[in-house]
This record gives sequence, C-alpha cells and structure tokens, in this order.
Amino acid sequence: MEPLVTFVAGLALIEYYVITVQCGRARGRLGVPAPAMTGHPEFERYVRVQYNTIEQLVIFLPALFAFGHFVSPVWGAALGGVFIVGRALFARGYWQDPAKRGPGFGLTLLANTLLLLGATVGALWAVVG
Repeated sequence: MEPLVTFVAGLALIEYYVITVQCGRARGRLGVPAPAMTGHPEFERYVRVQYNTIEQLVIFLPALFAFGHFVSPVWGAALGGVFIVGRALFARGYWQDPAKRGPGFGLTLLANTLLLLGATVGALWAVVG
C-alpha cells in the first residue's frame, strides 16, 4: 500500500470519528436518549451528517486505494484531500442549516466520482494492457 494514500485514508477516518463524537455530544446536549434517532431537529442534523458520511466512505475508501494503486498515489491522495475538505464543509453547513450542505456535498461527489472512475478505468487498463 502506498503510505501517502493510507495516510489520507486515516485522516478521513479520523474526520469520521470526530463527526461521530459530535453526534454523541449533540445527543447528550439536546436530551435525546438512546436508542432514539429522532426527537430534536438539531440532533437529527448531526445524525444525518454521520450517516451520510458513512454512506460516502463506502465508496471513498476502496476507490481511494484502487486509484492510488492503478492510477497515481499522489493524485489519489490529492482527491482524498478534496473529499476530506468536502466532508468538513458538508458537516459544518448541514449542522448550521441543511440548505448550506450543497458545496461540501458537491466536493465530496466530485472526489468520489473521479476516484471511482479513475480506479475502474485504471483496473481495466491493467487487465487488458
């Protein structure tokens, strides 16, 4: 494994960990007892950020490693950085007002799209080339 790509994956997982901690804090601060997932609109925004980040990580992590292997570890790491920034903007925007989540989601989508397409084409070239 490419160390730079693995480092970026670690940063993305640390970011997810922070999002998870923030969700737990919101649960306590807003008085939403476990196992409830609803009950306070602000808490629900924290939960949605956490869930959406899980959904994006399912695409991001394998695509990041495959892109780093088949295409370029440096460009993979750079796109991973775009993903991380996008997730941070998405979280901040969504927590403030769900209507502000767009720019962060757009960066996330861009990074995941390029990583996934690059990894898939790169793997195909490795098979046929």
